[in-house]
Amino acid sequence: MIDELEESSSGGLDLQKYLGIVRRRHLLFLIPLFIGWVIVWSASWILPPRYQSGTLILVEQPTMPKDYVTPNVNDDLQERMQSITQQILSRTRLLHIIEQYNLYALPHSSRSPDDKVERMRKDIDIELVRDTHNQITAFNVYYTSRDPHLAQQVTGELTNLFINENLEVRQQQSEDTTKFLESQLETARETLAAQEEKVRVFKAQHVGEMPGQLASNLQILSGLQSQLQNEEDALNAAKQQHVYFQTLADQYRTLQVPANSGDGNAVGLPALDQELDKLKAQLADLSSRYTDRHPDVRKLKEQIAETEKQRGQLIASLKANPSDNSSDQPGDLKAEAGDPVQASMLLQVQSQLRSNQLEITNREHAIAGLKAKIDDYQARLNQEPIREQQLADLTRGYDQSKANYDDLLKKKNESAMATSMELLQQGERFRIIDPPSFPLKPQFPNRLKFCGMGLGLGLALGVVVAGAFEMLDGCIHDEKQLKKLLPPAIIAELPTIASASDLQAQTRRAWIGWATAAIVFVTILAGSAFSYLRG
Repeated sequence: MIDELEESSSGGLDLQKYLGIVRRRHLLFLIPLFIGWVIVWSASWILPPRYQSGTLILVEQPTMPKDYVTPNVNDDLQERMQSITQQILSRTRLLHIIEQYNLYALPHSSRSPDDKVERMRKDIDIELVRDTHNQITAFNVYYTSRDPHLAQQVTGELTNLFINENLEVRQQQSEDTTKFLESQLETARETLAAQEEKVRVFKAQHVGEMPGQLASNLQILSGLQSQLQNEEDALNAAKQQHVYFQTLADQYRTLQVPANSGDGNAVGLPALDQELDKLKAQLADLSSRYTDRHPDVRKLKEQIAETEKQRGQLIASLKANPSDNSSDQPGDLKAEAGDPVQASMLLQVQSQLRSNQLEITNREHAIAGLKAKIDDYQARLNQEPIREQQLADLTRGYDQSKANYDDLLKKKNESAMATSMELLQQGERFRIIDPPSFPLKPQFPNRLKFCGMGLGLGLALGVVVAGAFEMLDGCIHDEKQLKKLLPPAIIAELPTIASASDLQAQTRRAWIGWATAAIVFVTILAGSAFSYLRG
């Protein structure tokens, strides 16, 4: 019953079995462990070290707000970084750095320049730093070399290339944008000048017919029509005066005929009185329609005054020749006595008649001129809708050219200001936060990591070797194995009887095992510490 319980309890992890394997095969485990660790650890010191120098470059935003100066370069930093990186990693740039620092110049090396360029591209690493909004805020530049001083120098050279290339790219893009806008502005200026010349020629060819002169043309036409009406009224008055003067001249001619009756001296007075009444009636009619300053009213008053003057002269001449003396004189003598006065008055009337005729002629010419001007302005008003449409067609192109020119001028001025900002290095730029570091430890190989890898390899190698010897060993080291081989049940067990020499040999093997384990583990710890401090 006790044996069954022991067998059932040993169905799990048989610790005694594995401890027995460790006691028997500890040297076969420790020696491969040490050998595997020594191989990997030695390889970490044999492999040529590679030192990596790095620098952190901050992407600074423009110092001038975009509301004041709008940048005229590409705002996509990702795309610009790719372009700058391609230019820096170009064959020409890298060959210049390789020749400057004599990189990859190993003895007995037959590497071509293209191989060196490819090798250097692999040694350069660019790492972008992004914020929470996935925007690039900085980037790291790394270069790996076997010489730490050389790695630091080349990293500094690459950093300067990035900073200078960014400035050159932004300045070149800004200047190219400004030059392009200037060329477009010059083309727009020429187009605008051609449109202005067309409008100027059109206005010069159609002076007085423009839509903007409509009000002035109407005002001038209204004034001309008023002048025409005044001239026609003055012409009618002059014609009436002409009839009056003609009648008066005929009457004076009749006065020169000798009178047979005793009251013949007063023949002209009734005619003058009748004409004077007629003129006063006309004056009353005109005064009811016009003011005293009207030309017709003033002329009619002058005619009335002239007629009254003539009437007074006639009365004075009749008083100078009394009627009693006239009865004693013959009729021809009376006629001779009245002839000088009547002749002078007739001459005066004829002179006024000629002046009146000249006035009528001048009025007719003035009326004809006014009618011609009125016809001209009416023709201008008739042409105004046509000229308005033609001018609208011309000004439409002019307005488009003007708007395009103004827009380009505004953009050109903004671009010129942005170019000045870029030239003063006030735009987006790269600034070194961490200068190129001097690597104190190699980036490859990581000797402490190699220690861990060697320990893992030694453990695996020790387990494989110890396990292989244990599996190939045909000896029975356990009573359980013996019980499995013997079909009958075991009645009794005899204890191991060891001699003194066996005990000494067993003790010696134990001390050798513990010493070997101590030496192995102390060596591994010392090598790891040395790799950590010096690696």
